[in-house]
Amino acid sequence: MNSELKSKITPELQMEITNLLHLEAYLIDNRKLKEWLNLLTDDLVYRMPIRETVEGGLDVNNIAGDSSFFEETKKSLETRVNRLYTKSAWVENPTTRQRHFISNIMIVPTANPDEFKVRSYFLFKRSRGSTHDIEELFGERNDIIRNVNHELKIAARTIYPDQAVITTMNMSMFI
Repeated sequence: MNSELKSKITPELQMEITNLLHLEAYLIDNRKLKEWLNLLTDDLVYRMPIRETVEGGLDVNNIAGDSSFFEETKKSLETRVNRLYTKSAWVENPTTRQRHFISNIMIVPTANPDEFKVRSYFLFKRSRGSTHDIEELFGERNDIIRNVNHELKIAARTIYPDQAVITTMNMSMFI
């Protein structure tokens, strides 16, 4: 990274982006999903491609280029969120208890002074009802964070799960 771009990442910016990601986790974990939607840009791209198990060593790309667990827009996320507030959201009955743990936040400036590439690691844990079963998903997120009218928002997210086989009961969560 050249020194001009590197100088754009200040400790204040690092803290502001870290706080945004921690606020997002708090809002999702506490079912404040309509407030969470306000953290997203209108042109959001939100996707989770499938990880494949392939042979070939360290140089092999094991992310499927032609299929995903989901590819969503802000509009489709709004539809999912609004449905969760209805009685027909059986997937959340009983309501799950969940936590998002976000770490290893790395920020890289882009050619656009209002956008930053942000990589973070996540650990998602969820339980439901009185069962002893705990579901988890973990991996890496690659985001584009954009300054929109002096407010940081998530403009894109690609979620790379470390698991090739997802063992959660459903994919109703937001990562």
